[in-house]
Amino acid sequence: MTPQEASKKTAEVCALAPVVPVLVVNDVAHARPLAEALIAGGLPALEVTLRTPCALDVIREMAKVEGGVVGAGTLLTPADVKAAVEAGATFGVSPGATDTLLDACEAADLPLLAGTCTASDVMRLLERGYTVAKFFPAEANGGAPALKGIGAPLPQMKFCPTGGISLKNANDYLSLPNTLCVGGSWVAPSDLVVKGDWKAIEELAREAASLSR
Repeated sequence: MTPQEASKKTAEVCALAPVVPVLVVNDVAHARPLAEALIAGGLPALEVTLRTPCALDVIREMAKVEGGVVGAGTLLTPADVKAAVEAGATFGVSPGATDTLLDACEAADLPLLAGTCTASDVMRLLERGYTVAKFFPAEANGGAPALKGIGAPLPQMKFCPTGGISLKNANDYLSLPNTLCVGGSWVAPSDLVVKGDWKAIEELAREAASLSR
């Protein structure tokens, strides 16, 4: 997969809804009902972070849910890429970007939202042929004003900002011309997941899916 093809695929994922849920799941039993609730609420693109021992099994379960597009987050190494693809992930997300990781994703035909936080990061990806990236951690790196500032000299790159984004500030990002969608964990808070309150999560998803962009 070329960087251009990868960017086209990630742009398609970002176009599915204004918010991509960023999920840290600690129990495989929660995977299917959580995915069903988020998809029913209008958020079909799901990022499962590889931060828990059961994350790959969660991806396997969520990938079986009709209407969902499941990706693997926190990809750091070629081994992560291989494991994510084998588990059924159809896109990847990383906090940063290294040539080793980009090489692995391209070889595995896994479109990647590579993390950026500076103009130099963006320029390196543009040189390689990428036109869609992640802006992370968004709030810690100046928030929407910083992303707007990067967009002025580098309008070729479009972003999915994540990190510190909530319902309160999501529209600050979504209103920017260089933002395709945002990533956020607020749509699946851990207390609701543990309680199995899938209806409440579906309502949070519905609220997020109604955000304008």
